[in-house]
Amino acid sequence: MKVLVGVKRVLDPQVKARVKADGSAVDLTNAKMSMNPFDENAVEEAIRLKEAGQVEEIVTLSIGPEKAQETLRQSLAMGADRAIHVVTEQVLEPLAVAKVFQHLVAQEQPGLVLVGKQAIDDDCNQTGQMLAALLGWAQSTFTSKLKLEGETATTLREIDGGLDRISVRMPAVVTVDLRLNEPRYATLPNVMKAKKKPLQKIVLDELGLDVAPRLVTLEVMEPEARSAGVLVDSVEQLVDKLRNEARVI
Repeated sequence: MKVLVGVKRVLDPQVKARVKADGSAVDLTNAKMSMNPFDENAVEEAIRLKEAGQVEEIVTLSIGPEKAQETLRQSLAMGADRAIHVVTEQVLEPLAVAKVFQHLVAQEQPGLVLVGKQAIDDDCNQTGQMLAALLGWAQSTFTSKLKLEGETATTLREIDGGLDRISVRMPAVVTVDLRLNEPRYATLPNVMKAKKKPLQKIVLDELGLDVAPRLVTLEVMEPEARSAGVLVDSVEQLVDKLRNEARVI
């Protein structure tokens, strides 16, 4: 079975985001970028499935500018077999990303698609669900445990009320949570080997897809700074502040 894994190049989670002076977007000039953390878990899970003999080939897919190849090379260094880079300078919305994935799924014919449950730059949490709808495939979201048995995937899902265990018939789309696994570090020998692994480049415009944006960003702003905490002398004073100042009780 072949697994297609989506990876996205995002602002490194250890870097503090800066907003452009005109408030139009986050300023990424000279900022450190890395693979979306949830996508790292997706790549790691695909590698573990291959090590267990349940997967024959791992293909990673990224959509973005030329520098997105760095993220794909990272996935190859982790253990993916080959990569596909859909080149575009345009920032795509989740529906457009799902359409690109749908097109590549038709070409690659994977039995399983793994993606992070969300990207940490926009936190949309929509691409996996939209892709499953476009393909007409079963889906499992917020997956913290995955087990393949024949044509069935059994997953443990993180939900508001606790845990939800479901079985879906493959092919399927699975979006993964951080609790699924601990991604491995790419060793130097594997980093060198990754440079020789196949990386296919496709220009987005050549696909002939409707990726026009449906949303307009009105303004991007930094969150308000948190006020300093205060010490209280008694429970009565705490209750008074919670009731009359914070107004939470």
